[in-house]
Amino acid sequence: MRMMNEFEAQVLCDLNVLKTQMTGLMGDGNGGRIAELERRIERHEQNWQRTKGFLAAASVLVAVIEVAVEAWRRH
Repeated sequence: MRMMNEFEAQVLCDLNVLKTQMTGLMGDGNGGRIAELERRIERHEQNWQRTKGFLAAASVLVAVIEVAVEAWRRH
């Protein structure tokens, strides 16, 4: 079995560092930073949809109140 030269040893060391960084980024099957970002984006989108629904309901309520006030004013 031959000995590794300095270049080969450096390449293997760099590959090990890269593997560690990829595991931290993608996760090891139990999550990771990208999966956490996906969960955060999903929560943000859900909250945005709820806010839009609330604003739509509030605008309908304001319109109904406005119509009622105008009808009351005419009589």
